[in-house]
Amino acid sequence: MNVQVKTGDAGRAAAFSKIDAMLPRLEEIYIDLHSHPELSMQEVRTAGIAAAWLKDCGFEVHEGIGKTGVVGLLKNGDGPVVLLRADMDALPVKEKTGLPYASSATGTDRFGQSVSIMHACAHDMHVTWQMAACRLLAESRDHWRGTVMAVFQPAEEIGAGAAAMLADGMVKRFPKPTVCLGQHLIPLPAGQIGYKPGTAMSAADSWEVRIFGQGAHGSMPQNSIDPVVMASATVMRLQTVVSREVAMADQAVVTVGTIQSGLNENVIPDEALLRLNIRTFKEEVRNRVLASVKRIIEAEATASGAPKLPEIREISKFPLTVNDEAAMARTMEALGRQFGAVRLTLMEPLSGSEDFGLFGKAWNVPSVFWWVGGTDPQKFAAAQAGGEPIPVNHSPFFAPVLNPTLKTGVEAMLAAAYAWLD
Repeated sequence: MNVQVKTGDAGRAAAFSKIDAMLPRLEEIYIDLHSHPELSMQEVRTAGIAAAWLKDCGFEVHEGIGKTGVVGLLKNGDGPVVLLRADMDALPVKEKTGLPYASSATGTDRFGQSVSIMHACAHDMHVTWQMAACRLLAESRDHWRGTVMAVFQPAEEIGAGAAAMLADGMVKRFPKPTVCLGQHLIPLPAGQIGYKPGTAMSAADSWEVRIFGQGAHGSMPQNSIDPVVMASATVMRLQTVVSREVAMADQAVVTVGTIQSGLNENVIPDEALLRLNIRTFKEEVRNRVLASVKRIIEAEATASGAPKLPEIREISKFPLTVNDEAAMARTMEALGRQFGAVRLTLMEPLSGSEDFGLFGKAWNVPSVFWWVGGTDPQKFAAAQAGGEPIPVNHSPFFAPVLNPTLKTGVEAMLAAAYAWLD
């Protein structure tokens, strides 16, 4: 592909021209990261790889931010400060891709459970993209002015990483960005860029609910207050929140992802555990849905004669991802010059969630977040025509094609950074 840049900007064009030669090394990095995934707040190895790379590129590196986060600063004279962000954590998923470099890693999750671990959301690709873009920016310092702030963030999957880094003093310890830039791989055709000005991704709230009953022998249910029945009734009733309490013009999702109770078939237990996730696009809808969910959980317990109301604990919270429209226009103009308009796709808001927006909010600066395709174009077209569905993010079969995915993500981040650096 011919690189399109502003007239006379030969130095930046030279940076793009180096990407092809980097691809074999980037594949090695990606495969290594994919084979060694780490759970949220446990990204010690990944953070070490990112930190060592940044040091080798001449960045001033700060490690252990928010436990495992890394911040690298490349100061190159007066000018804008551009924050680039990549998330590092993997998921408690057993990989089923069959890839020769598939993960066999296991570990202990935040709930104390022994789990398999997989990069099922492409954070390994995000880290690789950002590492490559940082090297190319370092090698093209004669052709821009300002500061690059490279953020390698932990624990995006549980909505805790950005908040932890900010709580560790990012706003006071590091320069105020002019703009915050981030990107994420999704099931679009490889080589395509998706974007959405304004609200781009949903808010998300996750709760853990402990339901209390009264245990008894399985042959004597009359002596019990059965938390299994109570939990089951709660799950079924929660399905009515979206279907009967949310207007058709609004959108919401209520998902119960965990239901646990009891150990033996002839013992009625005294507790049950639910973990649920709520997604919304409007604050007023969010407030209404959360209130409805709480009302149903407590009402089912009361109707069952529970000895006390359930305990509800927030386990994660994601803000809306909102793209500043002017900043997105400037960024997409640069990506349009780089890729051509045919490779840019205007999208509807995604129901997935991100904590990336917390960085821009903390400094009160614009944020821009876009998506990069990672699906084989032929398989994508076949799926669109009614063929075999494409594995999506968080699937055990999720496996982006390496090329042109690697190159596209590096080009996109580099072009976006150049759009803001003097």
